[in-house]
Amino acid sequence: MIRVGTISYLNSIPFIYGLKKSNLISKINLVYNFPANSAKSLINNEVDVALIPSAALKFLDNYSIITDFCIGAEKEVDSVCVYSNVDIKNVKEIILDYQSNTSVELLKIIIKDYWNISPKLVSSSKGYEQNIKGSTAALVIGDRAFGLNGKYKYTYDLASIWNTMTDLPFVFACWVSTIQLSDVFEVDFNNALKIGVNNIDLAIKEEGRSCVSDDPVDYLNNKISYNFDARKKDSLKLFLSKIS
Repeated sequence: MIRVGTISYLNSIPFIYGLKKSNLISKINLVYNFPANSAKSLINNEVDVALIPSAALKFLDNYSIITDFCIGAEKEVDSVCVYSNVDIKNVKEIILDYQSNTSVELLKIIIKDYWNISPKLVSSSKGYEQNIKGSTAALVIGDRAFGLNGKYKYTYDLASIWNTMTDLPFVFACWVSTIQLSDVFEVDFNNALKIGVNNIDLAIKEEGRSCVSDDPVDYLNNKISYNFDARKKDSLKLFLSKIS
């Protein structure tokens, strides 16, 4: 059995649906995690293939990006945002999300190269969103971000800001393997993901019973961009160069 790590967020539902609908499901063991732990599982050889945050590629010596699909965004993504009650120029402290290193690294780039500010960056644990007040802002990612949109005076969408800075989309996560897979498996795996990406509405209906987004169809069709195309590859290369 090939151990496959995936992410337990709404944006991964098409991938999960596609894998479950394919003949591969009997040949793989699906392991669910949030992004940072999915990366740790691959780094620690607890899984063979995983959907991991882009920044985690820096910690892998030998790996292959094995599919034509990723978790990306052309512009705004709505689920990777800094929330604040004051303008970003007046923020003194930003609480960092503990679930993904990629979003934290992206935030650091934006702080330095775009906002040109130097707030204190604070690590977090579960429930930290309650501390957004005064000059304290917070980075919140994934499904938890949906409940915060519109709750605070200022929302800064990091994917949108990256696009403004670079004129490129952003790649939050990609499918990576640290073992030698057969060509047949890679083709079958890629085709399985394609099933899900091409049937997002069905994937939501079957896998998204606990959706936290008010409009998951719009989010997955119009905010998330799944094709790992040439522009996304350029963006990933640029991002990795900035966090070296």
